[in-house]
Amino acid sequence: MRRTPIVLALLGALAVSGCSSSGGQSAQSAPAASSAAAPAAASASFAVITHGGAGDSFWDVVKNGAEAAGKQYGVKVTYQGDGDPAKQSQLIDQAVSEKVDGIVVSMANPDALKEAIGKAVAAKIPVVTINSGADSSKAFGAITHVGQSEDVAGRGAGEQLKAAGVTKLLCVIHEAGNVGLDQRCKGAEQTLGGTVERLQVDVGNLADVTSKVTAKLQSDKQVNGVLALNPAIAIAARDAIKDSGSQAKLATFDLSGDVVSAIKDGEILFAVDQQQYLQGYLPITFLNLYKNNLNTVGGGLPVNTGPGFVTKDNAEQVAKLAEAGTR
Repeated sequence: MRRTPIVLALLGALAVSGCSSSGGQSAQSAPAASSAAAPAAASASFAVITHGGAGDSFWDVVKNGAEAAGKQYGVKVTYQGDGDPAKQSQLIDQAVSEKVDGIVVSMANPDALKEAIGKAVAAKIPVVTINSGADSSKAFGAITHVGQSEDVAGRGAGEQLKAAGVTKLLCVIHEAGNVGLDQRCKGAEQTLGGTVERLQVDVGNLADVTSKVTAKLQSDKQVNGVLALNPAIAIAARDAIKDSGSQAKLATFDLSGDVVSAIKDGEILFAVDQQQYLQGYLPITFLNLYKNNLNTVGGGLPVNTGPGFVTKDNAEQVAKLAEAGTR
C-alpha cells in the first residue's frame, strides 16, 4: 500500500521518540531535541468534525485513530459527525467558540463549510482537513490535508475491474453532493474502457439500496459489474446480486468486518483501502506537532493514506486488524 515518504518518515520518528504503556524510550534517555514531539499540555484540545453519521463503521475507525493519538499525546480529542453540511458547519462554529487548539474536518461539501472553516482560520485555530475536499483544503487555509486522491483511487479500481472482465459498471453513490464519491466514479470511468452508470441511493436506508440495485440488475442484463463506495452499500449490493440472480462482479471502497469476510468468501473482488485509521490518527499528530513546534507537514500537498487494495490474498491478515477497529 502506498504511503508518502513524509508519512513514513514521521511514523519512523514517532517509533523512535514516542513513549507509551507498551514500551519505548524512557523520558530520561530521550534526547533533548525530541522534546518538541512530547505530549502537549493536558489542557490542549482538538475537535474532530466529520460528515459521517452515527454508527457508520468507516467513521468509527477514523474516530478510533483520533482517540488513540489523543491518548498517546495526552491531549483532549472530541469527535462529532453530521451528514448535514449546515449542521456540520454549526459544529465547527461551536468548536471555534470553545477556543480549541485545533480542528480536524472532513469536507464532503466544501462550499457549504467554507465560511465556518474561514472563521476558524481567522481565529488562528489550525485546521487539518481529511478524507474529502482536498482540492479546496489549501485555499480554505488548512495547514494540510490527509486522505487519498479519489481520482487516483477510482482509476485503480477501474483498472482492476477491467482486468476482471467488467464492461458495464454500476457505480453506486450513497451521499448526494459528496464531491469525493463522484470523483471515484469518474476515475473508474477513465480506466474501465467501458460504460459507467451512476445510481443514487440513500445510505440511511440499506433495504432500499438492495431493492434499487436488484431492480437495476434485473432490468439491464448488460451490467456485469457493481462498484460500491461504502462498506454498508457493498453488503447491500452483494445481497442484490444474489437476489437478482446476476453474475455481476462486485468491488467496493473502504473496509468493514463484513466486507473483509465477503472478500475471503469470494463475494467481493477487492476493496479500495484508504486506511481511514490514519485519517484520524495523523491529523492529531500533526496538530500536536504544530502546537508544540510549529511543524507543518506535506509542503502544501496532501498527505496520502491510500489507495491500497485488500484482496483474497491479504484479507485474512486485514480481518484481524478490522476486528480490532484499526482497519
